[in-house]
Formats: sequence, C-alpha cells, structure tokens
Amino acid sequence: GGVSAARRFEQLLPWTPGLEVTLVSQSNYLLFTPMLAEVAAGSVEAGHVSVPLRAACPRTRFRKADVLGVDLAARTVYLRSGAGAPESLPFDHLVLALGGVPSVNDRPGVADVAWTLKTLEDAVRLREHVLGALEQADLEPDPRERRRWLTFVVAGGGFAGTEAIAGVFDLVHSVLRYFPQVRPAEPRFVLVHSRDRILPELSSRLAWHAHGKLRARGIELRLGVTVTGASEEVVALSDGERLPARTLIWAAGVRPSPLAAGLPLARRDGAVVVEPTLRARGTGNVWALGDCARVPDLRRGGAPCPPTAQHAVRQGKAVAENVVAAMTGRRPEPFRFRSLGFMVPLGHQSAAAELRGLRFSGLLAWLLWRGVYLWKLPRVEKRLRVLLDWSMELFFPRDTVLLAGERRGRVAAGRRAGRPAA
Repeated sequence: GGVSAARRFEQLLPWTPGLEVTLVSQSNYLLFTPMLAEVAAGSVEAGHVSVPLRAACPRTRFRKADVLGVDLAARTVYLRSGAGAPESLPFDHLVLALGGVPSVNDRPGVADVAWTLKTLEDAVRLREHVLGALEQADLEPDPRERRRWLTFVVAGGGFAGTEAIAGVFDLVHSVLRYFPQVRPAEPRFVLVHSRDRILPELSSRLAWHAHGKLRARGIELRLGVTVTGASEEVVALSDGERLPARTLIWAAGVRPSPLAAGLPLARRDGAVVVEPTLRARGTGNVWALGDCARVPDLRRGGAPCPPTAQHAVRQGKAVAENVVAAMTGRRPEPFRFRSLGFMVPLGHQSAAAELRGLRFSGLLAWLLWRGVYLWKLPRVEKRLRVLLDWSMELFFPRDTVLLAGERRGRVAAGRRAGRPAA
C-alpha cells in the first residue's frame, strides 16, 4: 500500500510543483506477498518475488529506518537508521501504511515456538526449518521423536494457512527421495481452523472443493477448534487433543502494527479509523490504509474493507490522489473498489478461484493463479526469473541446501512496527 502510494505520487509530480515524497521502510524492497508460500515451499527463489524500493520508486526519497514514533502536533516523524542516533523527519501530510503483525492472543508458548509467514525472511526461515526437520527425522532412532519432527501443524484455515499447508506438503514430498530413512507415509500435516469450513472468503461450494482436495492429499483438517498453547514438542488444541509436533505455523490472526496504538488517533480493534477518503478521522493531514486502517467499504454499507493486497494497492493510489487534491484545494474523493475475486493454490497443480462470480477449480484454476500473479509481478525481469523457477520445477526436485540452519525469531520477531511509509 505504501509503495503503491509513492508510485502514484511520482506520476503526479509533473502536475504538483513543490511536491516531495519520502518513503520510510524497515526493508529496502517491495515484497510480492501472494508468492510468500511459493518461497517457503522452495518453488521460487526469495529474491525473485521482491523489488528494490529505489528501483520501484526512483523519484522518491527513500529512508531505510525504523519509525520510533510520530508527533502529530509538531508534524514530525522520529526514526532511526541502523545503530545510528534518532532523527526527525518533518511532514505536511503523513500516510500510514504500517501493515499488521501476527496476533496470538497470549496463548501460552505460541509466540515462542510458532513460525509466521508475513515477510520474506519468514518464508526463508520456514523453508530451512522444514528441511532441517527432515534432516533430524532421517537420523532419529526414537519413533516418538521422529513423529514430532515429521508433524507439521498450521493454525488458521484462511488463504494464508491453506497456502502454507499446501506449500509445506509439496516441499516435503518433493525432496523426500533424499531422506531414505523417512517413509512416504510418515510425514503428517494438520490444518487447524476455528470455523466449520476452511476458506470462509470463498463460496461454500468452492471452499468444500478445496476441503476435499486437501483431505484427498492426506492433509488432516481439524475444524471448529483452535490452538490454545504450544511448546517445542506439543501443540495443544481447544478440544483437548495434544499433537506431538515440532512445527507450528501461525496463520490464524493479524493485528494492526503496534505503532498505530501510540498515535492520538481514533481507533477500533487497534486499527486507525478513517473516513471514506482515507483521511484519519478528526485530522486534516493524516491518512491511513491497508492492514493498519479500518477503511469503510461503501459498496457494502460501510463494513471494513478486507485486508487483502488488491485493496491495499488501490488504497495507495487513492490516498496519493487525495493528498494532492487536499494540497491543491480540491475535494478528496471517497475510496471505492469492487473486489476482483480470490484465488488460492492447493498444491500439486491444483487451486480454487472465484473471479467476479465465476468459479474455477483444479488445473484450470492453478494455471489461472500462476498466470495472473506472474502478470502482476512488478518488472519484466522478475517475471522471467519466476517463470524460469517454475519451469525448472517441472524437471527437477526442489533444492535441499540449508544456508544458515534453523534460526529463531518466529512470532516474537514479527512484533516490530510493521513497514511504515510516510
């Protein structure tokens, strides 16, 4: 959302004399989030789904820094670059595109042991953890301990959780030939979801189709239950079941960046409340979008817009146009966008898709998913690299190289203040 706003500002520069735009971010790249699960599954190289911000926004001043706080009265953002001293950055208009962080709701042990899939680093760490688990299982003589290493649990049956369990399943079975002591029937995959069916964003018919596909592949679905706690060896469920597992992937909840909570702005459930124009309620020069904002959807009677990439990108463009309108004395326009639909890969050349009322499943949906997201990738260079990755996957198994071994961090590491843009 923040990068989308910056790119639209750049397009408006010729018609807006004196406009200067600064983008502040913890990372120096734009991440194409729909392909995170592909990176975690070893299907696509990590660097191929990210674009350097300096290349994506060449006429925008870029600062790689952490945002420490914002003084709205003084119109100043406080930030720190690396280990340097805190700095101040004045502004006339502030756009908050802080994103969200994983929310575990204080479930005992979950923050310490769960893996997340929100950043490129998360995806790389998860892939290495899964491969490391296979390495450990291949050498483990104790059957109970082998079962723990070979059990992979995902909490959350929305798009992120479904993509994660399908991706990990594909990764494990693609490289299993290299681990002779692990029998094909030994790896266990469990998807835990609090509702009575997965993928609540899709139509019931398509969601149940996805349900059947996952079950047919050997993925266990625990519906109507939640993860209540976890340790290095066990994942506890609300129905009393205790799953022996050393891998818990958290995709069951996201909350707005904690940085938003420290601002004197109207909030609901942690998100900044904005007007239909994306201006923060009660302010004249603060704007918010994406996961950190509660954006009313005028097409649905003011209900919040869903936290999807397609909405954030359009909100970024709209907020740039409205900021320029406010600067030039024109009236900002309310944000309106009709969702294009949803697509979710189910692994093994299968997917489910719902586009403007049309439903697709199986191989056709999988080809549609890959075609649409390949086209949406920024820059032709990245599209060619991803296309090459996918082509190589047809002829060769996925790589099993462990670059740095298992690294900690997990949910606790995801509590940093999002990726703010100003």
